[in-house]
This record gives sequence, structure tokens and C-alpha cells, in this order.
Amino acid sequence: MTTTTRRQARETQQLASGLVAFAAVMLIIGGLLNVFRGIMAIAEDDIFVTTPDYVFEFDVSGWGWIHLILGVLAVIVGFGLFKATLGARIIGVLLAGLLLISSFLSLPYYPLWSIILIAIYGFVIWALCVVRGDTLASASQRER
Repeated sequence: MTTTTRRQARETQQLASGLVAFAAVMLIIGGLLNVFRGIMAIAEDDIFVTTPDYVFEFDVSGWGWIHLILGVLAVIVGFGLFKATLGARIIGVLLAGLLLISSFLSLPYYPLWSIILIAIYGFVIWALCVVRGDTLASASQRER
């Protein structure tokens, strides 16, 4: 019975590590997409839709700076998630939440990108929240 329990614990730890790695990669990809979107908006590219009667109206350049800053932070936090610490996971969830909200608010300006990024950040939040901290802690202690 102990062999079965150990095997199940090892599989759980591998799943937990895999989900955090998934969240890290997705946060890096989403952050890079936000960086590119921010650069395009700051350069006032012609691909953006203008909506005159939108409640959360910002100048496209304003949205560009918001997305650029949040995107750079997302890439940094994404690389930090590879250490799988609790602090990195908490910051990752908070940042993914902010990025999700900013993507929702900018939906009329660039709808397709926003929908894709909303889905990515939803998966990041899910992957970081579903993993229990004790499984990651025991996995990192066993690796030492």
C-alpha cells in the first residue's frame, strides 16, 4: 500500500509542477501579446476599432501604455513562476486578474486579441489556483 500511496503522491506532485509550468508559459505568452498590443496602440496603428459611445473610453495610446506595462510585468512574473513559490503564484493570480480586466475593458478596441487573452488569463488563474501549496513544497524539498 505504501508503494501505491507514494506513486499517487509522485503523480500529484508532477501534475502540480506541470500546472504551474503551464501557467508560467501561458503568462509569458499572454504578456508578450500584451507588449505587442501596447506597442501597436502607442504607435497609433490603424488596426484598432474606435467606438464612440463606450463607457470605459480611453485614448488608444493610454490603453497602449497600460497593456505595455502590464505585459512586461506578466513576462517577469511568468519567469518567476518557474520557481513555484507561493509568493510568485499569488502575484501571478493578481496580475492575471488585472490583465483579464484590462482585456475586458479594451474589448471594443481590439476584440479578437481581447477574447484570446481573456481565455489565456482565465487558464492561468485556474492553473495557479488549483495547485495546492503543500504538493509543490514537498516536491521542491524532495528535489534538494
